[in-house]
Amino acid sequence: MSEAVIEIKNLNKHFKDIKAVNDLSFNVYKGDVFGFLGPNGAGKSTTIRMLLTLISPDSGSIKIFGKDLVKHRLEILRNTGAIIEKPDFYGYLTAYKNLEILGSISGHEIPKRRIMEVLELVGLEKRFKSKVKTFSHGMKQRLGLAQSLLHNPELIILDEPTTGLDPQGMKEIRDLILMLSKEQHKTILLSSHLLNEVEITANRMIIINKGNAKVEGDVRELLFAGKLNVKVDVGNPEDFNRIVTESRWGSFLDSKSNSTFIFNLETKEIPELNRFMVSNNIEVLSIVPTRSLEEYFLSITEKGA
Repeated sequence: MSEAVIEIKNLNKHFKDIKAVNDLSFNVYKGDVFGFLGPNGAGKSTTIRMLLTLISPDSGSIKIFGKDLVKHRLEILRNTGAIIEKPDFYGYLTAYKNLEILGSISGHEIPKRRIMEVLELVGLEKRFKSKVKTFSHGMKQRLGLAQSLLHNPELIILDEPTTGLDPQGMKEIRDLILMLSKEQHKTILLSSHLLNEVEITANRMIIINKGNAKVEGDVRELLFAGKLNVKVDVGNPEDFNRIVTESRWGSFLDSKSNSTFIFNLETKEIPELNRFMVSNNIEVLSIVPTRSLEEYFLSITEKGA
């Protein structure tokens, strides 16, 4: 396992009688795109605000880059970039000037070429002279991402980075996140309600509900644990339907249409079904096990509701 970039242990934050974060523990490792998921009110934003020292925890500990966040706050934040919800800018200034000012107050010396580099990364290089008040909400989101990248941080914390973006804009941000992870080896904590985006970009994730961790681990391993929907396409559906109905596999059959049959199976049962089909001269065209992150997310959060 890689070194931990974020280590959260037994974190708690209460607002009067509300337990916003309740004994929360998890790790984010170097190079992760870490999906931070939970329904509204689960404690995601509160946790992120504690990571950025915008609010203080009641108890528990946070280490970033192996250092205590309280004792090494400035050093840690200088190597961390973030977008928290809706970024704000000076509307009467240009995109370039906004980044120049924000760079100058960040404690870093930002070269002019770096400002243009990050504007190009987020697709705003042609609008660098435009006043921000002329930008759409989605363009402001992109500018916020550019701001978070100005000082070339090792850790990037993104809270709903694709809010307000059209499908093309979401794809561009998704591709940028993957590039930052794979090519520049950044560590990214990604909080989003767009589960499909997390499923595509994240390698590890945690789902929290009511301030508690429900599951944490590798995205693919979690999605393919337990029972899956397995779509089977065959070339001789009438024969297959008759044979399956007369066998034990009939109890696993969820639905069927034309030449497609959907079973509810555990991973270990998939090769058994394949062997059964081959031995009964079924023309197997494809076997595709699926479970979306949305289905998994709902099964976890509804269970913990």
